[in-house]
Amino acid sequence: MNESQPPPKSIVLIGFMGSGKSTVGRELQHRLGYPLVDMDQVIEQRARKSIAAIFADEGEEAFRDMETTLLEELNDPAAPRRIISTGGGVIGRERNRALLRHLGYVVWLHAPLAVILDRTGRNRDRPLLHTDDPVARVEALMAVRKPLYAEAAHLHVDTSGLDCGELATGILESARYFFTGHL
Repeated sequence: MNESQPPPKSIVLIGFMGSGKSTVGRELQHRLGYPLVDMDQVIEQRARKSIAAIFADEGEEAFRDMETTLLEELNDPAAPRRIISTGGGVIGRERNRALLRHLGYVVWLHAPLAVILDRTGRNRDRPLLHTDDPVARVEALMAVRKPLYAEAAHLHVDTSGLDCGELATGILESARYFFTGHL
């Protein structure tokens, strides 16, 4: 990453699983016409297996290495503007937080514990929730990740009371202001 290059004008969505990153990413893609990069989908395509299978076969650390490699690739200064939807744990590494901020405007989508549990409770493809006490696991992960999301983000948005269109409108208005001040 060349520090003298201005950051690309991408919008990067971070947040806990179930916070709305993929849904809001699709809405932003629709409105802007920018390509959507769903990091989890890209990693699954490259590995030719699900994230759950990557965790089971290779471990979480191998998956996190794949995330870092992909973030480094996305930081190509010649890359087009994009919407980037990250995995919930991408912020766990200091290197990743720096890469995220270099990509463009980082938006932390947040939802309260009850909303997260409702949105993720029926999904069996969440390897970090394969535990005897998923509520305790989510609470613990959210406590660890909250300051890391805050460190990486330019904007913090609670997704629980807004629909996808309202979220996209707010993010786009904030992003316009951000990019205007950074040209």
